[in-house]
Amino acid sequence: MGRAAEMIGATPAFLRALGEAKLFVPLRSEGGHRRYSRYQLRLAARARELVDTGTPVDVACRIIVLEDQLQEAHRLNEQLRQAAQADSGPAPGS
Repeated sequence: MGRAAEMIGATPAFLRALGEAKLFVPLRSEGGHRRYSRYQLRLAARARELVDTGTPVDVACRIIVLEDQLQEAHRLNEQLRQAAQADSGPAPGS
């Protein structure tokens, strides 16, 4: 946990706070140590950016969840757009 916190320029207490706010749940090693994925560290770094600008931790976590949902919606919309274009094919008589 200390190394993960160091990587994003935060404290272990900050990472624990993100876990308590349910932004993510780190995996646990057999020894009980928290293990963070790259994705979780990206979320934690984004949370740190927001908190550094004065956003409360719980609000920062909500913003990040909404940003993630928006990004996923954009991705799905693009897939559907591409599928619709592929299904329509060339216009008749072309």
